[in-house]
Amino acid sequence: MTESATQPMVRATLEDVARAAGVSLATVDRVVNRREGVRAKTVARVEAAVAKLGYRADVAAARLARGQSFRFAFVLPTGSNSFMTNLSEQVQRTAGWLAGQRGFIDIRHVDVFDPEVLAGALEDLSPVYQGVAVVALDHPKVRDAIDGLTARGVVVVTLVSDAPSSRRLHYVGIDNPAAGRTAATLMGRFLAARDGKVAVIAGSLSLRDHSERQFGFHQILSSEYPNLATLPVIEGRDDSERTRELTTALLKRHADLRGIYCCGAGNRGIAEALEASGRARDVVWITHELTQHTRRFLVRGTLDAIINQDPGHEARSAARVLLAHCMEEPISPDQERIRIDIFLRDNLP
Repeated sequence: MTESATQPMVRATLEDVARAAGVSLATVDRVVNRREGVRAKTVARVEAAVAKLGYRADVAAARLARGQSFRFAFVLPTGSNSFMTNLSEQVQRTAGWLAGQRGFIDIRHVDVFDPEVLAGALEDLSPVYQGVAVVALDHPKVRDAIDGLTARGVVVVTLVSDAPSSRRLHYVGIDNPAAGRTAATLMGRFLAARDGKVAVIAGSLSLRDHSERQFGFHQILSSEYPNLATLPVIEGRDDSERTRELTTALLKRHADLRGIYCCGAGNRGIAEALEASGRARDVVWITHELTQHTRRFLVRGTLDAIINQDPGHEARSAARVLLAHCMEEPISPDQERIRIDIFLRDNLP
């Protein structure tokens, strides 16, 4: 290993650029900040030094010097949904990084299944916030509340679940119809040529992510796997006890139930019902989100596959998008694209 490879990388300063270009610090400052009054030949020398040294402005330090900071609200669901708990934890971790950028996060937990409650929470947000990230319900009252924030100059990012006809700036989440289609393809292949019924359990079809997933699921299952008939969607409101009761009823009512696709949460209830029925190894079960509970169900064979989205990536992406908008900086679409992961028992991280 060479000596240079063992040395820590030192960030170039304006003083370094000034020495390399043979000009004053004031001249470098004028060139870097695109102010007039510097000869073209001097500008070229400074820009060459900037390129050679790899100088980058310390944006956080500049904001600190100007006393500038931003505050964002993350509006997340109440309840015991394990994925949303993970998302909340990741937002808290992201808050530590964002504080170094002079950005600050407050988390608000509300019932996102109730449009009046969610809309009211958005409408009542303090004017101290420059940006909001919200797990959205696609409902007229919620869309109106988002539009109201935007009209006040507050940038809104939808997180995990979208409200696409609102005036939100950006959606941070997976392609949910594609996720549903992926689940259907897995279900069809796992069941091969077996005939029978498949149940779909959502949290609420008012949540855009749940409705889009079940749409994609039906799209593929009905067109490519005619041996499998999908039952009407039932809604468990992401509540484990309610979902357990619904799953128990399904298993009793349909002796030919071959598969269960859960496009929301409530997975502990599904696992309890399947294991209590003695049919856990006979019914193919596919769900969303890798959590401590779904991991356990997958390892012991009750669950067959998990369609996952990374809550850490989503939390960081939402924060980056909000900060970039406030700083009038572009975002990188590739960096902010949330990918769909598929986990089986054999490739668990």
